[in-house]
Amino acid sequence: MATTPPSPTTPEPPARPVDVDASALVGTAIRARRESAGLSMRALAGRSGVSQPFLSQIENGQASPSMVTLYRIAGALGCQPGELLPQAPSTSVLVVRAGEGALLPVGEVDNPAIGRMISRGDGRMMEVVEYRIAPGQYLDEWFQHEGENVVYLVSGQVTVELDGVGSWDLTPGDCVYHPGEVRHRWLLVGDAPAHVLLVVARAPR
Repeated sequence: MATTPPSPTTPEPPARPVDVDASALVGTAIRARRESAGLSMRALAGRSGVSQPFLSQIENGQASPSMVTLYRIAGALGCQPGELLPQAPSTSVLVVRAGEGALLPVGEVDNPAIGRMISRGDGRMMEVVEYRIAPGQYLDEWFQHEGENVVYLVSGQVTVELDGVGSWDLTPGDCVYHPGEVRHRWLLVGDAPAHVLLVVARAPR
């Protein structure tokens, strides 16, 4: 599974307040995957571009990874990001109510946009993430992963940029499909907040 090429490891920002129980579950899942893969913490840190001290904080439930960090770690472990989040009971029907779903910051800065994981990659072929982006929030991180993306703009204005391919300005009701393997990012346009729905489809495992 391809992910954003790791940037040079830099000191992580001070950890934000986190949900202790959820962070502990995420950290436990990452540690279990790492140990199952026979990787040391140093090796996983190197593969994912996350500093070893910050990775240690995540595994010990002392810090919560951002969406970008989760994608990088999942890519280094060869799994889907959603597989590292607390899992709902396995069933053919999954109902997620408003206000439910793990909340993850997108970037590693003081005011990142927040993504809500509506459905997770617990063996399912689709992952659904809802983003609500306010003006001034940080959302220009590049993503790259396996599978196919469908980006649907509910409200506001967003530019979808594909590295080396082009960019498209979306208005409410617009939808963009693109391969996840192409590096991509979103940029908020104007002073109004935006509401975006992302569906990531992957081949069954």
